Amino acid sequence: MDILIYMMHNLDLIASRTVEHIALVGVAIGLAILTGVPIGIAITQNRRVANATLYVAAIIMTIPSIAMFGIMIPILSKIGHGIGYVPAVIAVLLYSQLPIIRNTYTAINNVDPALREAARGMGMTPLQRLAMVEIPLAIPVIMAGVRSAVVLSIGIMAIAAYIGAGGLGTFISQGISQTDPRQLVTGAVALSLLAVCADSALLWLQNRLTPTGLRCA
Repeated sequence: MDILIYMMHNLDLIASRTVEHIALVGVAIGLAILTGVPIGIAITQNRRVANATLYVAAIIMTIPSIAMFGIMIPILSKIGHGIGYVPAVIAVLLYSQLPIIRNTYTAINNVDPALREAARGMGMTPLQRLAMVEIPLAIPVIMAGVRSAVVLSIGIMAIAAYIGAGGLGTFISQGISQTDPRQLVTGAVALSLLAVCADSALLWLQNRLTPTGLRCA
């Protein structure tokens, strides 16, 4: 009951922290898509480069998030951004690369060779085949990677509260430091709901972007 009362009395703060969290994750995921999708497409041209790229991305994923933020502090302090927004976005951007790059690489590689040959027979250039055939067919798998990255990022960004980035993780960090279960539960519930809502919204977007033929299959 105390937790519900606390939530009701702090709805404005919860909303504000949620907007902060969405903004942080949105910027990080936006940058991850802008970099990860082109990388995933590019490495389809060379198996060795693909294996090396995916290996590096997998290594980054194994680094504990609190350690990653710790690494960022001395490096970015040299340009005056050791804590706060910048290291949080960069760290989440790095963590988001593996699911996006891997799914893009897998999706493009798995396009039916017969469809590529048909497009080539129609006189399409490689860029036209990529834009008009391969990417539309790969969208469901690419979006699945983006969804995984978003859910992962929402959780990781909560840890960024410890370096002053803000967001819903602030409830958890303050709840721990103040031994206040109301703030802990509020932060955990808000993060869970945000992750579920984000995944549902992206699933809807995935269905909208998927070609009709594939959507009905």
